[in-house]
Amino acid sequence: MAFNIVLIEPEIPNNTGNIGRLSLGTGSTLHLVKPFGFEIDDARLKRAGLDYWKHLDVKIYENLDEFLSTHQDKKMAFFSSHGKKDHWSVDFTDDMFLIFGKESKGLPRQLVKDHSDSVYKIPLFSEHIRSLNIANAVGIVVYEGLRNIRP
Repeated sequence: MAFNIVLIEPEIPNNTGNIGRLSLGTGSTLHLVKPFGFEIDDARLKRAGLDYWKHLDVKIYENLDEFLSTHQDKKMAFFSSHGKKDHWSVDFTDDMFLIFGKESKGLPRQLVKDHSDSVYKIPLFSEHIRSLNIANAVGIVVYEGLRNIRP
């Protein structure tokens, strides 16, 4: 019972480190799509992931096209503040790909357009923020997914 957590062009090493730690704690695989806003050996990345990083199952892709062509036959859910459906309506399945965009811009517009039936949002109940921190958003989605697929 696990997921594939995908970060498209992550920019902040602390967020990626925290998401790596979450990946390990949930038995999930972390997929990172370049370019990154940091070096993969960045001390801040390692600090956020603590000493767990060496145990993490992480896959790295040179670009979005490589990731998509490698996993084109897999079930995917995309998460964006521009989604029309709430994350509670995702039909979670074991080994599903949960895809998140970069901190500053989210998912590429074309990707959202191409997969509009599979784009979800985490509802926000204040007009004073645009989105949640990516590490928090990933945690919300992954644990909601685990709640849905656990035996």
